[in-house]
Amino acid sequence: MNYMRMQIAAGLLLIVSNASAGESDERYIIQPGDVLIVSVWRESELQGEVLVLPDGGLSFPLVGTLSARGKTVEQLREEMVERLKRYLPDPVVTVAAKSIAGNRIYVIGKVNRPGDFPLGRPIDVMQAIALAGGANAFADLNDIVILRRENSGQVAIRFRYPDVESGRALDQNILLRSGDTVVVP
Repeated sequence: MNYMRMQIAAGLLLIVSNASAGESDERYIIQPGDVLIVSVWRESELQGEVLVLPDGGLSFPLVGTLSARGKTVEQLREEMVERLKRYLPDPVVTVAAKSIAGNRIYVIGKVNRPGDFPLGRPIDVMQAIALAGGANAFADLNDIVILRRENSGQVAIRFRYPDVESGRALDQNILLRSGDTVVVP
């Protein structure tokens, strides 16, 4: 009975995550700190929660250790299926994100509630500032910066709040990525 409940819950989580991803044309990218639910149909020993380690790796019975960092839930599921084919004929694998603790953005500086916020759906700069309770009276809204880590190092992306607020330069209101920091001076 517990197995059936877990299958239904995992399926619903996958459907919800796929529906959310489809609406925004953005696929959820697995990050260190995420907790995934993995189950293999008709294999009671091959189901459970898996923590994505700080290096992006995870371990699962018969699959071994593999890297989940930068992959979508579907890409990880496909890789697990391929590895399990060595041991099981036509394995049916379900992978769902239970906790997305690894996907976070940060809003710091002169906002009312600075801190880190989960990135469970696409969030743009304006929405991030709103999550942080908005800018306080001392904020320099013309000099906001988004700090982003790229392969080449860290980059700073300028953001002028008044321009976006008035409907000009809307291209500044970019979607944030996991690990981005919005600095409101």
